[in-house]
Amino acid sequence: MSAYIGVVVIGRNEGERLRRSLISAVRSEHPVIYVDSDSSDSSCSLARKLGVHVVELDPAQPLSAARARNAGAAALIELAQKCEFICFIDGDCELSSEWIAVAAQHLSTHKEIAAVAGRRRERSPQVSIWNRICDIEWNTSVGLIDATGGDFVIRTAAFNAVGGFNEAFVAGEEPELGLRLHREGWKIERLDAEMTIHDAEITRFSQWWQRCRRAGQAFLQGHFVHASGPEHFWRREALRPLIWAVLLPALVLTASIFSSDLSLAIAALFPLQFARIAWRELRKGRSLFDAVIYSLACLVGHFAELSGQASYLLRRLNGHSPSLVEYKEVP
Repeated sequence: MSAYIGVVVIGRNEGERLRRSLISAVRSEHPVIYVDSDSSDSSCSLARKLGVHVVELDPAQPLSAARARNAGAAALIELAQKCEFICFIDGDCELSSEWIAVAAQHLSTHKEIAAVAGRRRERSPQVSIWNRICDIEWNTSVGLIDATGGDFVIRTAAFNAVGGFNEAFVAGEEPELGLRLHREGWKIERLDAEMTIHDAEITRFSQWWQRCRRAGQAFLQGHFVHASGPEHFWRREALRPLIWAVLLPALVLTASIFSSDLSLAIAALFPLQFARIAWRELRKGRSLFDAVIYSLACLVGHFAELSGQASYLLRRLNGHSPSLVEYKEVP
């Protein structure tokens, strides 16, 4: 099979998830690069046994998915210099057998498209409500989009033209890349095709909380970096935790000093927002249960996002880079 496309898999302590991911990548019969971010398990040994080219990141430098993907892309281009497209997947994802062919065909016939993503689905949404929430998040509309997630196929030329991922981002690096691609006139599209099976393996509230903290940090960092741009990148996402987790609770408490009726009226904004989100999800065809748990997760998640923003600000004020926020347990 032609080597005009290659696969870059990134991972850190993914265990059995990585085995499934690498096997699915190897079955594509395209060149495969695995980039390891200082795993303490046998990830690198596993990859080598499967015949995969391994890149091990130096842990002396800050670790991030952005850095791993950049290193993987560089290794792939060196290994297969004629590589026209790069398929990125995370080490907790299993590649659909048809995805690479579908993505490559679409990019070959639509020269204005820089990158394509497809359908990502959760492996075990029935195991926990946290996995189920992830599955709901993956179920997005098809067509032109602002950015992909961690799994996608991109033109090597477009990737190189914008300098790849911004390694200053330890989370939210894909939307940031999407922003720069759009600024260069490229388009990004989500296809109605099966792409990957994701294995979040979130079984506890504390794991989900950490995942939301990571998002909050990414939103604020992204807005700070691109605040001067006309796109108002992530301005709304950066402000939401401040509004729902700081401003409105403070107004409720302050109003209670003067008027219980006023305090209750302000507090009513929370159930109203809950109902608004749930109704929006119901209109998308979600079940009542899914709409309810997703709406509740959105509201509670703002408090976790605020925690991530606070951590990011403290590190920024002390002259430190953003910290890597992990939510998965080492197998």
